[in-house]
Formats: sequence, structure tokens, C-alpha cells
Amino acid sequence: MVGQPRFNHMEDDQQLHDTLKQNFGFDSFRPLQKEIICDALANRDVIALLPTGGGKSLCYQLPALIRDGLTVVVSPLIALMKDQVDGLHAAGIPATFLNSSLDAGESAARIRGLYNNEFKLLYVAPERLMLSGFLNDLSKWNVQQFAVDEAHCISEWGHDFRPEYRQLVKLQELFPGVPFMALTATATERVAEDIVRQLQLRDVAKYVASFNRPNLTYRVAPKSGAYEQILDFIRSRPGESGIIYCHARKSTEGTAARLKLDGIPSAAYHAGLNPEVRAANQDAFLRDEVRVVCATIAFGMGINKSNVRFVIHADLPKNIESYYQETGRAGRDGLPGDCLLMFSPGDRVKQMRFIDEKTDANERQIAIEQLEQMVHYAEEASCRRAQLLNYFGETYPEDNCGGCDNCLSPREQWDGTLAAQKFLSCVFRIQQLSGFGVGINHVVEVLTGANTDKIRRFGHEGLSTYGIGKEHGRKDWAAIARELVRLGFLRQNPAAFNAVELTTEGGAILKSRETVMLTRPITVPETARHRAGEIECDETLFGQLRELRKRLADERGVPPYVVFSDVALRYMARRYPTSPEQFSTISGVGSVKLREFGEVFIGEIQRYLSDHEKQVFEDDSSFAPAPHPTRSRMTDTVGESLAFFRSGKSVAEISRTRQLKDSTIYSHLATAIEAGESLDISQLLSSEDQNEIRAAFEKHGGAALTQIHESLGGRYDFGPLRIYRAWAQRGD
Repeated sequence: MVGQPRFNHMEDDQQLHDTLKQNFGFDSFRPLQKEIICDALANRDVIALLPTGGGKSLCYQLPALIRDGLTVVVSPLIALMKDQVDGLHAAGIPATFLNSSLDAGESAARIRGLYNNEFKLLYVAPERLMLSGFLNDLSKWNVQQFAVDEAHCISEWGHDFRPEYRQLVKLQELFPGVPFMALTATATERVAEDIVRQLQLRDVAKYVASFNRPNLTYRVAPKSGAYEQILDFIRSRPGESGIIYCHARKSTEGTAARLKLDGIPSAAYHAGLNPEVRAANQDAFLRDEVRVVCATIAFGMGINKSNVRFVIHADLPKNIESYYQETGRAGRDGLPGDCLLMFSPGDRVKQMRFIDEKTDANERQIAIEQLEQMVHYAEEASCRRAQLLNYFGETYPEDNCGGCDNCLSPREQWDGTLAAQKFLSCVFRIQQLSGFGVGINHVVEVLTGANTDKIRRFGHEGLSTYGIGKEHGRKDWAAIARELVRLGFLRQNPAAFNAVELTTEGGAILKSRETVMLTRPITVPETARHRAGEIECDETLFGQLRELRKRLADERGVPPYVVFSDVALRYMARRYPTSPEQFSTISGVGSVKLREFGEVFIGEIQRYLSDHEKQVFEDDSSFAPAPHPTRSRMTDTVGESLAFFRSGKSVAEISRTRQLKDSTIYSHLATAIEAGESLDISQLLSSEDQNEIRAAFEKHGGAALTQIHESLGGRYDFGPLRIYRAWAQRGD
């Protein structure tokens, strides 16, 4: 992060947090949000690179509420504008948009409102914004900030370049002194520098959050009966929403039609559809009326649906930036998301056909390099999360992320020395004989002894390496070749039609015959599910709350997540709030939503509890200090754990003996303390631990254990924290 906040007085700090809670319903900021907001309120230009789901919108929405005047948000898509404004209206925030979807009367009414200072935020597309008549109006609306969303669109180096974004620099002359905020979720360092240059940002504060999405799991599966793989994947996730990306428009329609026949509500989305049909399909997805949308890359950037649980790429994306952004549609609410890439080496061939159609040589070379990076990602055996972060200039600190197929199920390595020697030698012999290089496929044909016109024409059947590789099939040799490229022993020359050439390292390996370990290619789809970040809750109640949310959303004509996110519903189904005070502690419940929705949701929860018992969860986050329980909570299972502890056994030993989780044993011991049993917590927490935890509880008062856990940087599990809370409330 470059740049320090200048808006940090204590009274201002309190105003920020009060606005955050009252208007947005959150108790704390996400990483870098507060610093960005402070610099924005200090009238400093800002560029913020925050991952999808990292809270970019709040960075300009909250300052807009605090300062006088209007914040203008440059937004590339109509759907994105409406989505954002619907969400702001639900929170009681005065915002509007102007675009071609409005009739003349509605546009005029909104413009009158802007002249009357009725709005805090205006969303507008760059094409409309830069019209001379509109700029004249804008000059009379007391503009205090420009926020450029999806700012990577301004750079030719970005994956979604839009020439109309280049006009925005004129605003610097027309509105001198008005600060700019540029925001994007996908930008390399090169793109970020181009954004700053193209917008002519001055004294810019640069904020770069981690590109890591820890709640997403990344998997690659070889294509083998693609539709059946997709169907199995979706059926293993009942009730969850997702996106399937396909290259061809025909594929989106065919896949959606087959899914519907198999009982999965689905719709297609691509640029060739009738605009009314396309809009209706998108709306059905946003409103949870279809579970799955099958789409080309035309779908996604304007979608703010927070509860997308999976993204499937049925075809290989053209570059890693596109892949990262598209997978980023999943898990925007912070709950788990699954990302499946279905890969076949033939996908590379299909992409190359599109690339070969490009007339600009430099553009074609860049596209080839980007495609090879994508292919390497698909075939690489190392951590996929680390690969993605490395592309954006970030290092992942762990050896195993626990959230990708390569880390969850590492692939077998094998001694590929002989195979490497054969392939590298064949490349060398072809170059030596012909004076030029050839592509991977031709080398494979020489190794496997193919009888082709090209081999006969070049005389390659006379090479010593001709036919020496018949122990492997052509697909296996192609996979070996691509791994040799990834290992740096070969390189593909885009200026010579991707001919393979020996590198210095490859030549050294060829001479030294040093051992070369290769990795087996992916062979079967990975079906195990890793659900990092899941919020345990009463799933039956969660389902009923979702149905209630859908009814309320339909009545208001907005997507369900505008009413409440899945995160909020899961916490309701976890904590069972039955009073306005308790309901207001749920993340995402601000004063307006408490007033509008509190009574109906509390009523639903109360009705549910009249027929169902509350479930208890491991990190139970109560709304108030726990009441002093009676000894009746001393059940036999709690007593058994306590007896083992008093006999000198550790928590780990007790859990092994009883075949229970450590967290369950901690819960038993906490219950025993709450029930009045004496227990020496120094056996569980050192005096240093106790002092650190005590300070956190004193600082945060009666906060939920989740907040205490986060404030301590996750250094203490919930079990020890619950032990300390029970002991402290006893006052021993």
C-alpha cells in the first residue's frame, strides 16, 4: 500500500463507524476499506485493487454519505448500475442512475432530482457522461468525487479494454480539484500503472489488497463426457446457484436446454440473444428463479449476485486475468465457492484458431503468450492458488493452500528422465538437420514414427530419433512436451509459429542426463468438496428464511440478495435472534433494514422455534454475556470429559480417547465451568495467554467470540476462548 490516510481524527473515526453500521449494517471494515475512505475524504486521488467480494463499492459509497454534494460513479454496464442502486435504496441511501433503459419521462424526473440535490450517488456509463450537454448539467450538480469502477477497462493491457474509458481524462480539465477513485479487481502492475497514466491521477494513493480468495476452491478436470461431468457436479450441490462459461453461443443454449430437461432450472446468456430474452434470463438468475446460467464471457462483469456458489469453465479461458475475474463471481459473500475448469489439450488448438485470425502481429504474440500461461495453469501440478497470485505479483506463503485439487490430492511424480532425453534430443536433431524448429505435434510425430507428408518432405524419417518413442501415445508425448516447456527446458517461439526450441537449461539436461521428475497428468475429475469459510447454521431454518427473502424481494421487484445476503441469513439461522436488539447485531442489518424487515424475519424465527429446538454450534456467538447455567447442564458426556481432565489428561488425549473433536472437549469443559465445577484453566492457558485474551475481551466488551477471535489475529481457537469466557464470567 502506498499513501497514508489523512482523515484520522477520533471524532471522524467515530463518524465512519457510525455510518458503516447505521447505513450498511456492518460492525467493522474489510481490509484497506477504511484507509481508502480516509484518503478519499481527504480529497486525494486513489487507485484501489481489491479482489471481487472485497468491498470496492463501499469505498466510494460511504464517503458519498459523509460529504456534501454528489459522487459520480462511472459504470460500464446497465445491469451493474441498476443492481447497485437497488441495493442502496434497500439500505435507505439516495442514489440513482441514468442510462438508455429509462424512458424520457423517467430520465427527466431523475435529472430534476439531481438539480434539487436529492441524490448522493449517480451511476452513469462513460459514453453518456462525456456528452457535452450532460457535462454541462454535471457542472451544476456539485460533483465532489468521480469513482471509476472496473478501471482496468481503460488499459489496452487489460483483458477488457474499452476505448470510451479513454475519454474520462477530459474530466480532469473540466472539474479541476475533484478527486478521482479508480477501482478494479483484476489488474497486473502494468495495468495499474496504465490506469494512473491514462486518468492522469495526481499524488495518487495506491492500495493493493491480496488477490487471494481463500473461500474459493480451484479444480481442473480433464474433459471426458463434458455434459455428464457438469451434471454430476451440479447435482452434488443441491439448491446452489452457479455459472457455466462456454466459448460458443450454441454451447450455452444446448447446455442450458439439457440441464432443464434433467430438472435443473437453467438459462442461456450470450450477445446474440434478443435483448429482451437476454435481460429476462439474467433477471431470472438474479432472482433465484433459475439456478444456473450458461453464458459466454459477455455475462458477468455487471452481476452483483452475492450467492453464486460455483463457476464452471466448460472451455479454456483465453488468459489468466479473464479466468480470475470469472471465477471471482463465486463466493462474493465470503461463503465457500467452487471453481471447476474442464480442460482438454484440444482447447488450446481452438483458441489458436481465433488468435491466428488477428491481423496485428504484436497483438497476436501477446495473445499466444497469455494462452500459454493459461494452458500451463491447467496442466501444472503445483498449487493453483499460488500460480494465480504469482501472476498478479503476489507470493503465496504456504506450501499447501488446502483449497485446490493439486494441494488436496497431489498428483504422482515419475522418473521422466528417459522421456525427456528422447524429446529434447529429437528437438535438437530436427534443428540440426533442417536449420529451423517445428511445433510440438511434429516432434511427437517423429518420435512415434508417423508417416506424414511433412516428415518425408523434410527427410525427418532418417533422424536417429525417428520412431524411438513408441512406448508413449501421442497425447502422452504432447503432455510431456508441455511439461518440459513449463520446467524451462524448452521454449515456444511465438514469432516462429510456436516452434519449440532448446533452452540453455534444456541443453544442459540433454548433456548431463540429470534426473528429470515429471508429473502424471490429471486423469479423473476431482469430486471431493473443500468448503473453507462455511458458516454452520440450522439448514432447515436457513431454507425457510430464503423462501421468506424471495417473497419479500419479489414484492419489491429486486433480487433476493438486495434484501439480505446469504451470510446474513446464515447468521440468523445460527443465532436465532428473537428481538430487535438481537436482530440488529446480524452483519448487514442497518437501521433501515431493521425497520423494514426486522419484524417479519423475527416473526419467522419465533414461529420456527415454537416447533423446533435450537441447535448449538461450536463457536456459538451469543448476543449477551451467557447466563449462569444451572448444574443441570452437567450431562454424563460433559462429566466424563471433566473426569478425564481432572485425571491429568490433555484435551488432545481426551479427544483421542473419546474419539471426539478437540472443539467438543473444550465445549464440555466450558460447560462444566459454567455449571459451577472448579477447573484450573492454567492447565489450558498460560498466564501470558490469559492476559492477551483478557485484554481482547475488555476492549470489545460483550462482543461475539468471532470478533474476539478475529481481533486476536486467529492465534487462539474458539475452544480456549470459550473456556476463558466461561471462567471470567464465573469471576473465580
